[in-house]
Amino acid sequence: MSHSIRISLTLPCNQERAWQAIADWEGQGNWMLQSKVWVTSQIREGVGTSIAAFTGPFYKRYPKFAALGLLDTMVVTNWQPPIRCDVLHTGKVLKGTGTFELIEISNNATRFNWSEDIECSRLQFLAIYPFLWIGVRISLARLSTSLRPPE
Repeated sequence: MSHSIRISLTLPCNQERAWQAIADWEGQGNWMLQSKVWVTSQIREGVGTSIAAFTGPFYKRYPKFAALGLLDTMVVTNWQPPIRCDVLHTGKVLKGTGTFELIEISNNATRFNWSEDIECSRLQFLAIYPFLWIGVRISLARLSTSLRPPE
């Protein structure tokens, strides 16, 4: 059974700058809460790119403390820069699909729609939903702050 989480916010930059920040896989670790992200394929962008993300309290020490977090592996299935990226989660625990969608509002504002369709039981979803929602909200707020123009 699939369960959805959707979060949207306005980023303080144009669509191209937002895309560059989001599609910089290793750079996502700078704004994703307690996460380390890396490319696991020879290609670094486009359909077929494989990515891994480890999230946990000792993410900087992965894989030494792998038991204390979640390894999320994924493959890009749709690549439409600077508008949309879809991934298929292929991990042992996290399965489903994810989408990043960017809609330019102006030269200084872009709507970022983030969504996940997670394959799990309703009970499992209810157990992880609050933590996932809070973690993504904090991460997206950090992304937004990192994209603010210098004062």
